[in-house]
Amino acid sequence: MRFRLWLQVAFAAAVLAFPASSWGQFQPPTDEELKMTAEPKAPGAAAIYLYREETVDDNLHFHSFYARIKVLTEKGKELATVGVPYPKGAFKVEDVKARTIHSDGTVIPLDVKPSDLVEHKGTGVQINKMVFTLPSVEVGSILEYRWQLRYGDETLSSPEWEVQQEYFVRKAHYSFLPFAYLHRVVNSRGEAASKLLYSSMLPEGVKVNYEASGRYTLDVTDVAPVPDEEYMPPMAALMESVQFYYTGYSTKEDFWKHEGERWSKQMDHFAGETKTLKDAVATIVAPADSEDVKAHKIYDAVMALENTDYTRRKSESELKELHLKEAKDAEDVWTRKSGTSDEIALLYLAMARIAGLKTYAMTVCDRNRDIFNPYFLSLSQFQDVLVVVTIDGKETPLDPGTKFADFGELDWRHSLVSSLRQSEKGPELSGTPGNSYKQASTLRTGYLTIDRDGSITGTIRITMNGPAALRWRETAVENDEDEVKKRFNEELRRMVPDGVDAELDHFLALDDYHSVLMAIVKVSGNMGTATGKRVFLPGVFFESRAKHPFVAEEKRLTPVDMEYADTVSDEVTYHLPDTFAVESAPPDSSIPWPGHAAFQLKSVAKKNDITVARTFARAFALLEPKDYSSLRDFYQKVATADQQQLVLKVAPANGGN
Repeated sequence: MRFRLWLQVAFAAAVLAFPASSWGQFQPPTDEELKMTAEPKAPGAAAIYLYREETVDDNLHFHSFYARIKVLTEKGKELATVGVPYPKGAFKVEDVKARTIHSDGTVIPLDVKPSDLVEHKGTGVQINKMVFTLPSVEVGSILEYRWQLRYGDETLSSPEWEVQQEYFVRKAHYSFLPFAYLHRVVNSRGEAASKLLYSSMLPEGVKVNYEASGRYTLDVTDVAPVPDEEYMPPMAALMESVQFYYTGYSTKEDFWKHEGERWSKQMDHFAGETKTLKDAVATIVAPADSEDVKAHKIYDAVMALENTDYTRRKSESELKELHLKEAKDAEDVWTRKSGTSDEIALLYLAMARIAGLKTYAMTVCDRNRDIFNPYFLSLSQFQDVLVVVTIDGKETPLDPGTKFADFGELDWRHSLVSSLRQSEKGPELSGTPGNSYKQASTLRTGYLTIDRDGSITGTIRITMNGPAALRWRETAVENDEDEVKKRFNEELRRMVPDGVDAELDHFLALDDYHSVLMAIVKVSGNMGTATGKRVFLPGVFFESRAKHPFVAEEKRLTPVDMEYADTVSDEVTYHLPDTFAVESAPPDSSIPWPGHAAFQLKSVAKKNDITVARTFARAFALLEPKDYSSLRDFYQKVATADQQQLVLKVAPANGGN
């Protein structure tokens, strides 16, 4: 269950006289439910929902939830712990009842009070989670529980039905009775929100029913679990669901036009010109600077400020002690030399405009969290602020709110996403571009010496630009040096062959987003397998332990989301003892996938050295399921090439045969 903003009723209502709901009553289990050990329609399932029910009444101001679950394996026992998130203060969770039924019919009721835990606490907002664990759960048990979410008479909270779950659902029933006096509903700005709409993503033939009583219902059976596939987009946007909301708009065109204009005014207000900002811009740029130079200088100036989304935002008490208030405009951000990601982006907007650049605000989805749905009329779908600057007649989207993002570089979560942006014609729905595989490159270079006993020593240099560099720079801001080193070493262990120890020595240019990021790594250990007169080494050093994606999955249900296009190049040189010679090496090979990706492998042997070079370039970030067979075929060929060996022949130390 996900919570969104709630609306208010435009009057202090007395409790309305509606009949109580007979929701979610505990039911005696059937013999079939007690004895079942598997679900034929969900082979291998760890657990299934026998029945789910959600009832919402915005007149009596409650959400109720009921579930009956059959545990089929040890993994399924994880469903015994239930967490109910809710906004503390405006809502409360009550009437929690739960019991475990063993396969022999024994009933063990929940006799422990649920724990009320703080999940998130911010300015004026606290999200708690009511947590309880059903007792004495075994494989074969039936878990049954229910709870209610209550909220005040002045509040409305329309539901979001998450029809698809992590586990198979045999049967579910959903019911929603909207507030009876729609003409009295207002939003947080005091404006009429007297229309009820819903957005749905349901299978063909399944639909929401509207009853004469004004109630909306939905009944479903045999709901497949949410897919669990590699490199999936955020499933919140793809899973079967229904989302209700009160609004003042009848059409999406009206909503995006008028709410877009309101949003645009808010952006302009925050980024308003002031004398302080004009004076600051005059010290940053010169009148003779070109548009490109001005744009870069201002970008560097705002990026030098403290971004509190990556460090720590000051509390109300700290601001008071420093005689500061929450930033009300861009001038405040510049004066205190710190701000949130959005505030820093809007500061750039203000200063670029003062410098005479044609600049627009843009708000975007976070591709790691959700996918835009134009039929869901809510600005909450857009999470982050970007800026579009025009240089010599060409528009360039910028991401000044992302710490260490270079000029023109977008955080991958902000690429290939829908946006709402300002333009000469007014606010409009648009999108952001993806990156080029040339802009996101990683070069892994190794110089390794192999001793006569097969042990190795050497150094690896890993050079990164684009998203990979951005990730480690942000990690370094948010964590101490030891934690960063620990995480990088964990990644190295998944990268190098068995028997090899790889340890980060230091980074170069960790805090300089204008430069490539380099990691210097010390290597030692033994990665060879000796058999008499031969030593067998992995042919491709960095991929010998790699888990190649898509190779094991024959079919695909969801789109592929690999975050961003990139190029990974490896070049590993082995220095051999005089008694070693190369008997065989991975042959030169090229695996093309026109328009999508390419793979190349090349070996070059000299007297005492052999260099194995590998390049993998992927020009796409997103791919539809219809292209999956080609994707899998390509990755299977790459996996085969990566598993080849380098064979060294060992001669006796005295030169004999």
